Amino acid sequence: MKRKLRDSLVALQAWKERKTVVFLSDFGMSDGAVSAMHGVANGVSNLLRLEDLTHEIPQFNIWEASYRLVQALPYWAKGTVFVCVVDPGVGSDRKSVVALTESGHLIVTPDNGTLTHVADSIGILEVRMINVDTHRLSGSQKSHTFHGRDVYAYTGARLASGDLDYEEIGPLVPKTVKLKMERSRIEGSSLVGSVDILDARYGSLWTNISADFLDELSLGNGDLLQTTISYNGRIVYGYKLPICKSFTEVGKGEPLIYINSLLNLAVALNQGNFATTYGIGTGEGWKISFSVIE
Repeated sequence: MKRKLRDSLVALQAWKERKTVVFLSDFGMSDGAVSAMHGVANGVSNLLRLEDLTHEIPQFNIWEASYRLVQALPYWAKGTVFVCVVDPGVGSDRKSVVALTESGHLIVTPDNGTLTHVADSIGILEVRMINVDTHRLSGSQKSHTFHGRDVYAYTGARLASGDLDYEEIGPLVPKTVKLKMERSRIEGSSLVGSVDILDARYGSLWTNISADFLDELSLGNGDLLQTTISYNGRIVYGYKLPICKSFTEVGKGEPLIYINSLLNLAVALNQGNFATTYGIGTGEGWKISFSVIE
């Protein structure tokens, strides 16, 4: 653990060269909220590179924010600072934190579950609490409902510019809020996991079940699997589906199992929207299993 911490802290020295902040929120782009966060960061240093992961997270959807972080973060260089603002509890007593990942990235976010997927898949070495009275934009002390601008963008920019060292953020947080996850696993002749997210434009279901599990059960293209989806223990879908390499291996509007771009199992309708057609959601409570048909 100490070696990992040392290595990540060394990697974080790259922030002084990277100077990159990546923003994620549920703000949308119809008003000036995102631009205001960019403006605060630019005010800290006009040498920063400011990028957006997405601002189209459904309002208050902490689960999706957590997933989109882990989906994109590994492809950014070490030293990149992420500012994640999906914060239905803004202004309450929930903590504001900065997480140091095992991959050498920093995440500035409320402690409300947005670190769940990164902690599970990448690993978090430690988390420090932000003193929101100290680390905030000058003149914003009377504002309590826009921490994305006043605290997170400001703190993230100071970290990325080298104006603030990670160790200066605040005290260590021994435990953070975690969302309930259905761990991917093999149970006998079944693959079990969660419906992690939707391929948003197409309504395909992306699971957290690695395609490597297929090899362990000697499964491959063309095999039929009993596919069962439940929500809080209630079955909402249950049919036999084929494993396919491409969508066109089934007829238009027909369902299939495929391997997505993250090399996990996914379920789709060929030229259709699986989630809308069958009323499937994502996140806590959604479970999926693929069972070998005897």
